[in-house]
Amino acid sequence: MFKLHEQLEKDCIELGQFELCTLLLMNDSSYPWFILVPERENVSEIYELSDEDQLLLSKESNFLALILKNYFYADKINIAALGNVVPQLHIHHIARYHEDRSWPAPVWGKHEAIKYEEDELNKIFDVVNKAISETAVID
Repeated sequence: MFKLHEQLEKDCIELGQFELCTLLLMNDSSYPWFILVPERENVSEIYELSDEDQLLLSKESNFLALILKNYFYADKINIAALGNVVPQLHIHHIARYHEDRSWPAPVWGKHEAIKYEEDELNKIFDVVNKAISETAVID
């Protein structure tokens, strides 16, 4: 049975569910930073997913990237599956801006996380829900 890694539970807020992946928000208001976690047990690499799941992950990832571009107006979208600290397969999707506090360097380990305030979190939920409702459903 699938269980979310404890570090992701600690660092993130669950926003919802796609067909394959749980959608998480990193609790750091410095960047719109989302994470997709395929709900498959004992998977740490994309190639370990079935061909069908790989295709679905790609569709869900592209869908999320479009949300970051169209609703968060990202200058650049960073997508990465590192797994050096959390071995469970998870894919980071980070909206980057030329004026963000880490630009142009990677975000990892640069600054202490600034946790979301409740009103900021509500805005993120609203934007994501609006984007999903207005955007074509993932096949």
